[in-house]
Amino acid sequence: MINESIFQTMDPVNAEGVDSAYDIAIPERINNKEKEEKQNRSTVYKNPVVNIETADTKKIKTKLKKFLQRRPTLQTVRDKGYIQDQVFGCELADLCRREGTTLPHFVLKCIRDVERRGLDIDGLYRVSGNLAIIQKLRFKINHDENVDLEEGPWDDVHVITGALKLFFRELPEPLFPFNYFNNFIAAIKLDPVQRLGYMKELINSLPAPNHDTMQVLFRHLCNVIDDCNQNRMTSQSMAIVFGPTLLKPEVETGNMAIHMVYQNQIVEFILNQYHNLFNENQELAGIR
Repeated sequence: MINESIFQTMDPVNAEGVDSAYDIAIPERINNKEKEEKQNRSTVYKNPVVNIETADTKKIKTKLKKFLQRRPTLQTVRDKGYIQDQVFGCELADLCRREGTTLPHFVLKCIRDVERRGLDIDGLYRVSGNLAIIQKLRFKINHDENVDLEEGPWDDVHVITGALKLFFRELPEPLFPFNYFNNFIAAIKLDPVQRLGYMKELINSLPAPNHDTMQVLFRHLCNVIDDCNQNRMTSQSMAIVFGPTLLKPEVETGNMAIHMVYQNQIVEFILNQYHNLFNENQELAGIR
């Protein structure tokens, strides 16, 4: 009686549990099948797209590779005249080689223009010109070397002097080459008797573009100094303006203040001793 009652009590529960489990299992199996079918369908549709993208990518890479192989060299483009090398920021030797001279045309053009306008203008090379106009002139010179300084918005002489200073400031290597820096410092430290001879040896040993450009520039600056009663530009004033621009070490150290003193002294010494350091009878290729 006890076993029978237990069986009767449990039987409905088990039957009911089986039915509910069956009801739950069937939808899960159906959902799993639907998911698998969807995944299969998505895989079938995705594969051709992946293949197409891969093929397109390969075609693009192949075309790009062929294009780069056919691309002309920079020198070829320059030779055909499609692009021009710039004047500002160019190595002095490269610029002179391109122009077939030892003195950049732009430097000579600026010097002649300043001297044509007169050297009695107050503050020549000390007074700054309009920076926006200087940059405009820089752009014009870089894209058209035949710019006429007597025309256009270049009527302010301080714009011309500012552009000339900017040219020397933007040289990758200064007018006094880096490997000469310590030698010029050593020369200015010598006693006056030895200083002149050693300084002359250094100047004469410079590469032709540096030597000739330096001679023409310093001759012009001496002409400006000769009129110092009107323009108030002495050799000391000119040295302060041009010293750090024309002469500097390749790597700046903690001795910047000391170097600046020597830079100014060297430029001032060359200005004061110009006629003893340069041969005025020598014909320069740059001004023939």
